[in-house]
Amino acid sequence: MPIKSIDIIKKGTDEIIGEDLLIKKLNSGKPLVIKAGFDPTAPDLHLGHTILLNKLKQFQDLGHKIIFLIGDFTATIGDPTGKTELRPSLSMEQVAENAETYKSQVFKLLDAKKTLIKFNSEWLSNLSAADLIEIIGSYSVARMLERDDFKKRFKSNKNISIKEFIYPILQGYDSVVLNADVEIGGTDQKFNLLMGRYLQSIKNENNEDVKQVVITLPLLEGLDGVKKMSKSLSNYIAIDDLPSEIFGKIMSISDDLMWRYYELLSEIDHKELGKLKKASNENKLNPRDLKMDLGVEIVSKFYSLEEAKKAKDEFKSIFQQNKIPENIETIDVDPMPLPNLLKHVGLAPSTSEARRLIGQKALKIDDHVVDSIDYELKKGSYILKLGKKKFAQVNVKK
Repeated sequence: MPIKSIDIIKKGTDEIIGEDLLIKKLNSGKPLVIKAGFDPTAPDLHLGHTILLNKLKQFQDLGHKIIFLIGDFTATIGDPTGKTELRPSLSMEQVAENAETYKSQVFKLLDAKKTLIKFNSEWLSNLSAADLIEIIGSYSVARMLERDDFKKRFKSNKNISIKEFIYPILQGYDSVVLNADVEIGGTDQKFNLLMGRYLQSIKNENNEDVKQVVITLPLLEGLDGVKKMSKSLSNYIAIDDLPSEIFGKIMSISDDLMWRYYELLSEIDHKELGKLKKASNENKLNPRDLKMDLGVEIVSKFYSLEEAKKAKDEFKSIFQQNKIPENIETIDVDPMPLPNLLKHVGLAPSTSEARRLIGQKALKIDDHVVDSIDYELKKGSYILKLGKKKFAQVNVKK
């Protein structure tokens, strides 16, 4: 059982810090305490979060104790991870409202009867000044400035708030309170997750066996295909979106990004995925059909197969109603500004006219209105529709 467990747990991970300790804990036969924290900085959980939730579900299915930790207290501070400047603070009222939506959404993937939801305000809001000084006194400013995002901001003379220094320490203290055996997070959270190991070690006089194992998971790129999926960047697919919205957003991603989504979100194994890539490269499979299959799988996870198929049919009917010509010629193009592209493929007589039409919201790309001349098409295949009758299919090369 433990060997099989470790194989399941390792699948899809980026790094396991303390793997030998994890095997030792699994061999003990005791259910482990598995922790993952989510700061409710916005009302929606998104597909990026599901990578963590799926790993929690795996531990849950193996019989371990899952703690879905809502960082309602730490959310009022703001996680400085990856930030180039100080984040605006959220009120407790905003955080509480967002946290309520998390509680309802998480059970789309986790078993409600086997999941413990905790709020870190339960213990953090009750810390006295003396308690807080004792906790933060165990870590130095020099060590904190080793953190990459802090280091960059310090060198460029950008503001770093003292409360941002406190954030990772408080997140680590959560692990001490909850006696976490394992903490899961994205690769960008490694510093924060290691803080939990450090504080547990200090609390228990360097007893290695009580330190949590840290498991980091890959980050999912957002719809832009560049930055990680994030509520603050508005490049995300919420798991509470309507089936048609989820499906439509999946269909809007580039062909390259589609493979990344398959790797991180699909249940398909690597061998089968390799076959699909080969068939696609040999033009035996259309990327649009592959996106439809992915859309059906993802929608099914949060709703049902019936709802997913309905969303697919709705999407297909939109294209049929738009009367996109069958066997439309595909034009290979290099990356270029959008107005230039419209002129190049014959949809507009000039770049100035193209800008005017884009500003009037006359352009749709894969059935999504584009009204910015700065919109950038990444590598992939796209249907461009200008007005009611002009179409072009382009394949953007590297």
